[in-house]
Amino acid sequence: MDEKNIKIDKFILNNVESSSKTIVSLVSGRFNISRQSAHKHVAREVENKNLVKTGHTRSTQYFLAEGKHIEFSLKIDSGLREQDVWTKYVKSMIKKYPENIYKICQHSFTEIFNNVIDHSEGTVVHTIIDIKDGNIEMAIIDDGVGIFEKIKKALKLSTAREAILHLSKGKFTTDPTKHSGQGIFFTSRFCDSFSILSCDMYYTFAHDEWFLSNERKLDVNKGTYIKMIISLGSKKEPKKIFDKFSDEERGFHKSTVAVALSNDPNDPHVSRSQAKRLLMGLEKFKTIVLNFKDVESVGQAFVDEVFRVFQNEYPGVKIHYVNANKEVESMIRIGLANK
Repeated sequence: MDEKNIKIDKFILNNVESSSKTIVSLVSGRFNISRQSAHKHVAREVENKNLVKTGHTRSTQYFLAEGKHIEFSLKIDSGLREQDVWTKYVKSMIKKYPENIYKICQHSFTEIFNNVIDHSEGTVVHTIIDIKDGNIEMAIIDDGVGIFEKIKKALKLSTAREAILHLSKGKFTTDPTKHSGQGIFFTSRFCDSFSILSCDMYYTFAHDEWFLSNERKLDVNKGTYIKMIISLGSKKEPKKIFDKFSDEERGFHKSTVAVALSNDPNDPHVSRSQAKRLLMGLEKFKTIVLNFKDVESVGQAFVDEVFRVFQNEYPGVKIHYVNANKEVESMIRIGLANK
């Protein structure tokens, strides 16, 4: 290869990140060559797997295969495969990082992307991946019905807000023939931060709990926006997290549930119907940990339904509780004494 071609190829790799949409025109002008010739140089870098091409015609963009940013949109159809997308667009960016981080990213990306394919009922999925500030950030956005709205309809809930409660438990899916319902439960725990924006609600799982996020509202008119952040210094091991909630004999058998998600923050947890909503689907587990953080008070009927009625109906399920304040702790102890 002559010296000019070497300079052109080097120029492409040095400038493509800042000119992903205009790199062909930039090369053409900088080296006074035709757009066709410039395109051939760029195409050769794609063929050599130094660049990744996304989009078509006017929406074409180019990104460094081992760079720190990529974004692409794909049509959701029967031929779309999450593993193929990972391999073509994402793998080369992540493969240089430690094995645990690679496994977290691969599992998280393919799990959420597959959910979009199977559940979103959308037409297009858009992905943005950035490596910055010591983190890998992966955002997957679809234009479908919205995850909370879909759960609301499937469970015949009164509000979409209740959907996050059931989603957080694990073992819930709107399509049990294709999914076990464990995907978001484990993916949220692999990541350092896992956020879902849908139906104008933005929930984040971080530090082992779900909470309403205070992040800036994004311009998502419909569908679902999921953002996953993985620290480049993460020491998390997917197998250890699986093992914490699963074993070979019982499989996925343990769930931790934030009681505060079961009701409007301004309403106390007093009724049996509130307790039943909290407990829906938890009979599938062998161990339940109820997290009472941010729950100010509970009523006798609520406690009785959880710790006596449900326990009598499912004696094989062990119920533990954590983070109860003095008032809640007192009511629970009274309830347990009356079993």
